[in-house]
Amino acid sequence: MSFDSLGLRADLLRAVASQRYGRPTPIQAQAIPEILAGHDLLAGAQTGTGKTAAFVLPLLQRLADQGHPQRHPRALILTPTRELAAQVGERVHAYGIHLTLRSAIVFGGVGMQPQIDRLQRGVDILIATPGRLLDHAGRRTVDLSRVEILVLDEADRMLDMGFIHDIKRILKLIPERRQNLLFSATYSDDIRRLADGLLRHPKIVDVARRNTAAEAVVQSAHPVDKQRKRDLLAHLIHREGWEQVLVFTRTKHGANKLAEHLVKDGITAAAIHGNKSQSARTRALDEFKNGSVRALVATDIAARGLDIVNLPQVVNFELPNVAEDYVHRIGRTGRAGAGGAALSLVSHDEQALLKGIQRLLRREIPLTPVAGFEPSAAGSVESAADDDRSGARPSGVPPRRHVGRGDQPRPGPGLAGRSAPRSRRAAPPARGR
Repeated sequence: MSFDSLGLRADLLRAVASQRYGRPTPIQAQAIPEILAGHDLLAGAQTGTGKTAAFVLPLLQRLADQGHPQRHPRALILTPTRELAAQVGERVHAYGIHLTLRSAIVFGGVGMQPQIDRLQRGVDILIATPGRLLDHAGRRTVDLSRVEILVLDEADRMLDMGFIHDIKRILKLIPERRQNLLFSATYSDDIRRLADGLLRHPKIVDVARRNTAAEAVVQSAHPVDKQRKRDLLAHLIHREGWEQVLVFTRTKHGANKLAEHLVKDGITAAAIHGNKSQSARTRALDEFKNGSVRALVATDIAARGLDIVNLPQVVNFELPNVAEDYVHRIGRTGRAGAGGAALSLVSHDEQALLKGIQRLLRREIPLTPVAGFEPSAAGSVESAADDDRSGARPSGVPPRRHVGRGDQPRPGPGLAGRSAPRSRRAAPPARGR
């Protein structure tokens, strides 16, 4: 199958050709015709499967077919993080380069006025994080009464981050008659409930098994004492000659310390997390993409949605407390059919976390020691003391979700059950439709 056979107009096919895409991915081949036909869609697709093009291309065509650009948004794309919003905005611009449609991106962590100025010039497509969009709605700097197409991208992560109440508030601001597209990497019960209240007779597309890791990613692990992880990582980067490696830590403080350690070992490195300004995060990501930074150290929230072409290597410096987050982490590599490798550094206190990940994946991850870095018999005792010094959570303690400033979820219990109300008298969630 080719993109020519999907019913896309010539100017979109020109844009696709300029991106040097070959054949459409399975999610693109299945979703694009359904969206062009005007159906609501529930799509299960992991990151790296080409899902952004799967909704952006038909969305552009539907708006372009309806006539000239309008002043108020006709399509609204909601994303959980600033980075993902920026990347979706880049794709909208790239695919719509030969169209006259206008788009804007709004997210927290940056000034409101430039966004207000952009909105006042008129936009057809608005890409936004929930918190900042509601800020604009509260100031009456955006009118959502003309929205015809709503996209919830990475809906599972939005629920994890406690945005369900924000989403319900936004649904009350847009017309009830609209096309709804919901994309999620996992199908939890919460996602099912959200879909049932949002979608009308949806077409269902599922191109990946539930909670499975990217098939193209080679997964491995090294056992190591916790206090020697930094040295082992630096050793591996030098020995393997990695020029581009994305490293995951559990905490913001841990990300900063690790980046500093790598720099001292002669490895260009930068950290991105929720405490970094948006400009600092964007600069670090750009330097990582252009090769001036070899190692990008990130927390889960900051890295969610990162789209780095042909990223060869991901390292779990610390295993995540939630097994599903492991799937999202390693999905940064092996994207759109390309190969990739994911390596985990596993200390004694993380053995239970590794077993949980292997149960989720229904596969064993090879655990092989590195000569000179074999774990000591005293590693289990020392790791407990390291936890106290570093502030890391012991195994089994639920993770604390961090959301960037300007995108804080509003009070409300949330379907995911992870967002605590700010007061004892928080209002109950509004009905979605």
